[in-house]
Amino acid sequence: MYFKMQKGLFITFEGADGSGKTTQLNKVKDFLTQEGFDVVITREPGSLDIGQKIRNILLHHEGFVSDRCEMFLFLADRSQHVDAFIKPELDQGKIVLCDRHTDSTVAYQGYGRCQDVELLKKLNAIAVNGLAPDLTLLYDVSTETAQQRVGSEKDRMESIGLDFHSKVRKGYLELQKENPDRIKIVDANNSIDKVFEDTKEIVVKLIQERRGK
Repeated sequence: MYFKMQKGLFITFEGADGSGKTTQLNKVKDFLTQEGFDVVITREPGSLDIGQKIRNILLHHEGFVSDRCEMFLFLADRSQHVDAFIKPELDQGKIVLCDRHTDSTVAYQGYGRCQDVELLKKLNAIAVNGLAPDLTLLYDVSTETAQQRVGSEKDRMESIGLDFHSKVRKGYLELQKENPDRIKIVDANNSIDKVFEDTKEIVVKLIQERRGK
C-alpha cells in the first residue's frame, strides 16, 4: 500500500553529466517505494511526447543551434512538463523525482553559454508558473572526473568542452550559495554507496520535517 503525502513533494536532481545524479535518482526511487511512498520519476528535457522531440533536437541535432534557441527549447519543454505532468502528480500527493530542472538551465545556458543569468531566472519563473522544488540535490564532482565518467560517446551538450563544463559547475555552486535551504550539495566524488547514504539522509530528513507539520 502506497503512502501519499498530504501535499506532494518535488525533489530535483542536479549536477554535471557524469556526476551520477541519475543513478542516485533511481536508488532514491527504489528506497522510497520500498518504504511505501507513491513515487514517480521524470526528467528534463524529454519526459513527454513533445519533450521527447525537443530532447532529440537539443542533444542530437547536428546543425547549428543558436544559444537563444537552445535556451527557449529547454524552457518550452519545462512549461509543458510542469503543467501536464509534475503539477498533476504533486496534486495527487505523490513524490516526484526529476532528473534536471530550472537550475540546469541557469547553470548550462546562463553560466555555461554566458547568457543573462538574471533574465534566465525570470524566464524560468514564467515557465514553472509558481512551482518550485521542495529540495534540490546537487551532485558536485570535479569537471575532469565527470568528463572521464561520461566516456567517449558524448551527446551535443556533453561534447562542448572542459571550459564550458567548468563554468557550469561554477554556476551550480553559485546557485547553491544563493539557495542554501533548498539546494543541498552531495559529494559525488565518493563511491555510489556512500553518495546514496548521504543522499538518503537528506531526503529522509525532509520527509520527517514534512510529516511533523
